[in-house]
Amino acid sequence: MQIIDAKNLSKQYIISHEKDTLIRNILPYIFRRKYKEEFWALKDVNFSLKHGESLGIIGPNGAGKSTLLNILAGIATPTEGRVDIKGKVSSILTLGAGFHYELTGEENIFLNGSILGMTSKELKRKLDSIIDFSELGSFVDAPIQTYSTGMMLRLGFSVAVHVDFDVLLVDEILLVGDLHFQKKCIQKMEEFRKDGKILVVSSQSLQLVKSLTDRILLLNRGERIGYGDPDAVIEQYQNLRQDRG
Repeated sequence: MQIIDAKNLSKQYIISHEKDTLIRNILPYIFRRKYKEEFWALKDVNFSLKHGESLGIIGPNGAGKSTLLNILAGIATPTEGRVDIKGKVSSILTLGAGFHYELTGEENIFLNGSILGMTSKELKRKLDSIIDFSELGSFVDAPIQTYSTGMMLRLGFSVAVHVDFDVLLVDEILLVGDLHFQKKCIQKMEEFRKDGKILVVSSQSLQLVKSLTDRILLLNRGERIGYGDPDAVIEQYQNLRQDRG
């Protein structure tokens, strides 16, 4: 059974530009020239994943990787096409997303967990496990505005992986933490994969993507230019980077 089915996913943004003229400095606003540009961050992207399958997303900066993840997470809506996801989605896409900087780590566990769909009862039951996994110790009682980026990652990832999810979305942010915690996160994702959970991982670390996924989607300028066997798609991406110099 297909858990994720993406059909002709496209996302358009309208970028507004303004050009100043010399006279505008004398007569403000009267001689302001404006024009709008249509920018397609994604264009006709298709893929599907069944139970137990995992997908890696790779491509150069600006290829549309984050846009695709945001659509899968329900943060953004496609301009065209559709995506159907059967099951619960958990994600860690942006550092600090769903956190309040003046609240403590523990308070943010309840805040972020509720945003991800966990009940108060469930959060209380899993609180100790979340804190233990994060390895924040007594810092969990400190406001997260005092946290380093690595500590923020620990907290965000720890909450996300304690959600009873069917699909886990992970962006490049995983590589922010220290090597010890990176390995811990990777081991946890490997466990999820063995349990039949779906992973969707975006990263410039080709080795990481290859180790965690069954197939890879290669994006370039919003379009799907490669999809399938990890070795073949990675080679295609490496050739693309060489061609770009």
